[in-house]
Amino acid sequence: MHEKCGVVGMSLTDRSAANPLYYALYALQHRGQESAGIVTHDGFQQYDHVEMGLVGDAFTEQALEELHGTVGIGHVRYPTSGSVDACCAQPFSVSFKSGSLGLSHNGNLINADAVRDELAAQGHAFTSDGDTEVIAHDLARNLLDGGLIQAVRQTMGRIHGSYALTIIHDDAVVGVRDPDGNRPLCLGKLEDGYVLTSESAAIDTLDGELIRDVRPGELIRLDPDGTGYTSYQLDDRTHSAHCFFEHVYFARPDSVIDDNLVYEVRRELGRQLWEESGIESDVVMPVPDSGRAFAGGYAEVADGVEFAEGLMKNRYVGRTFIMPTQDARERAVRLKLNPIKSTVEGKTVTLIDDSIVRGTTSTQLVEVLREAGAEAVHMRIGAPPIVAPCYMGIDMASRSELIAADRSVEEICEEIGADSLAYLSIDAVARALDTAREDLCLGCVTGEYPYDIPGETADRDVKRPDVGEEPVSPAD
Repeated sequence: MHEKCGVVGMSLTDRSAANPLYYALYALQHRGQESAGIVTHDGFQQYDHVEMGLVGDAFTEQALEELHGTVGIGHVRYPTSGSVDACCAQPFSVSFKSGSLGLSHNGNLINADAVRDELAAQGHAFTSDGDTEVIAHDLARNLLDGGLIQAVRQTMGRIHGSYALTIIHDDAVVGVRDPDGNRPLCLGKLEDGYVLTSESAAIDTLDGELIRDVRPGELIRLDPDGTGYTSYQLDDRTHSAHCFFEHVYFARPDSVIDDNLVYEVRRELGRQLWEESGIESDVVMPVPDSGRAFAGGYAEVADGVEFAEGLMKNRYVGRTFIMPTQDARERAVRLKLNPIKSTVEGKTVTLIDDSIVRGTTSTQLVEVLREAGAEAVHMRIGAPPIVAPCYMGIDMASRSELIAADRSVEEICEEIGADSLAYLSIDAVARALDTAREDLCLGCVTGEYPYDIPGETADRDVKRPDVGEEPVSPAD
């Protein structure tokens, strides 16, 4: 699985926003590594710098010096909709009769093609195949007839899907969270201003203070002089659809999302894992780094089980999921993780990870531990089986590639070569998050979604806005 994207918006009193935006994007780098960009405004004109690559590669000192103004937005991207090239890099900028506009988007629209076709028929020219440009064009059209808040409200009524947005219109910066709260967005206070960002870790990086999460369907407008903010509840629904995988895998452990510290949630998921499927073994060890907090919680409540690091991570090897072939992915696992034989040899091992997608990594890890002398390898997973793709902004494998899509737990266990395998239940996830199942997006583990997706089952009464019908498929 690939991360989604990270967004940030900022309004400061009397200093340039460029460097703080740059630092915030560094804190969000885990959410996207394909491109990075910043748009600022100095009260007279808009400035932008968007490049492919990591944050540290995309910006030079000179580039930051040329981004004038005390307000701005930023974005780091991993593509879940649109091409992997500069035309889809963000923030997306538009200049039109009612001023300048910049937009950063985390999420994925279900009805982007329908809205694009309608706008194209009205004369809008598109330069990319991404859904962010669709939002920007629709918003620009609405701005011709009204103010920013009303324009955002009208656009929200036409788009269907997941989104957390930071928008700059001239010197006004706003943050918007979709009515289901699927994608995270939070508000923080700095010494000399306010910030909106995907994760609170970025606020910590700026020595700021987290105020709260932006509510589902809420718009926050930052004062241009950095002295305050105003809240507008543009949509209010009975249930939310928070993405539980933010807590399982994607978010930084030190971030607070929807009032939950991610690290503590993962430890609680580990405790729940022991309660549901704990097994006696000599040692419990994590798959680094994502399984570490789960394993810590598991070992905390396990009786007489030692916690140990049994796999050493080579941090200079690229991520296994970006390897182009199956053989390359398998070889990369061997390069990336090496066993500590003294921890493993002659012992029964419980190996804990956050999830199993294709099964490639799990199979290789079981083999590595057996070769290192493990007498038995039991796998425990801190999430339910992933049985269906994600349409809401996570670039996940298709059903044909998901090992759990058409196999039982026993069959998966045999496939990866473990002595036993157990996943966490959906109810345990809800308990760990202290959230009702009805307020979570569980599409990837149930096959039922909180959105109206052609060919899929919805888990609630929902219908897309009537702007045309078109097929939609998950990201590649």
